[in-house]
Amino acid sequence: MKKGQLILGLVVLAALAGLVLWARHRVHFDFRVFRAQVALADWRMIAAAAGCIYFGYVFRSVRWALLLRHNKKIGPLTLVGTQVMGFTAVALIGRVADPVRPYLVSKKTGLPLGSQIAVYIVERLLDAGAMALIFSIALIWVPADQILAVTAHSGWSAKLAEHHRTLAILVARFGGLALTVLGATFLILVRLAGGAVAAFFEHALRPLSKNLAQSVGHKVRTFHSGLDTMRSLGDFAAAASLSLGMWLLIALAYFLAMRAFVASPELASLTPPKCVLLMIASGSASIIQLPVIGWFSQIGLVAVALVAVLGASAEAATACAATLLLVTFLSIIPVGLIWAQIEHVSLRKITAESGHAGEALAEGEAAGAAE
Repeated sequence: MKKGQLILGLVVLAALAGLVLWARHRVHFDFRVFRAQVALADWRMIAAAAGCIYFGYVFRSVRWALLLRHNKKIGPLTLVGTQVMGFTAVALIGRVADPVRPYLVSKKTGLPLGSQIAVYIVERLLDAGAMALIFSIALIWVPADQILAVTAHSGWSAKLAEHHRTLAILVARFGGLALTVLGATFLILVRLAGGAVAAFFEHALRPLSKNLAQSVGHKVRTFHSGLDTMRSLGDFAAAASLSLGMWLLIALAYFLAMRAFVASPELASLTPPKCVLLMIASGSASIIQLPVIGWFSQIGLVAVALVAVLGASAEAATACAATLLLVTFLSIIPVGLIWAQIEHVSLRKITAESGHAGEALAEGEAAGAAE
């Protein structure tokens, strides 16, 4: 773990310890009720939710293979292992392991790492678009007060709601979709006229910094070459459909896992739009994902959202939040570890290697931009 990440982890751990000490005397929490909520949960629904998450990795493999098909044709299920091991590394080691997936795909296919990082970026853009579409449609049926309750932990969102409530609601409902449309527009421009877009940024940024202008122009041209993964409207439609289908599966996993807590009337009667709202809370809590420490912060934030949106008891909300983390994020760890053993892959070693390879690639790009 890098020094900065260690310091951040210690700060988060200290904050959590302080919160626990504060809550012990101010918040009533009955561990017997907590255990009862877990014991009475419908574990068949929880198992089905985990199955949805597992099936999502198949979607990821098919999508990555689709994005590679113009450079190298591979079987649609060939990359399931790289996806499983990559997400296992993120769960165990943290966001520093994000480059593991493109690195493993590069080693498996023999394609350059730079091209796989480009695929990773396109994949993330497709994920963002699919999530934004699902969230924006679902939030139409969610009351404004509940949306603001979930986004209140964000400092800028809370401040905006304090002074401009209507604008804050609009941003919460449609901000993600608007950013996705802008991102998609930029992606299309780069795909159709990458050289012209690069030249525009070089000209616009040159007065500020010649090196910055050259670096941005070089990155745009590199990204343009990476977008060779989608050469037609049909390619885009297929990749977008896979992304939408995968995120609908993930939404179903959340829905099943929360509805499984049948001893809590608030959770057992959860509606799909409110499920999507709670997915937003869970996603926001996982942005800074630290190993182990981040798990508890995520459980706490999601539990608070469950209480605020559904009015669930603290015990039911905590049990549900912990189960959501287990199902949607940690359930892949046993499979990933077994797969890594079969493939003779050390997740810690491959994380370090992928980080070094990414840094070397970035330095090469910077040198190329300076020439």
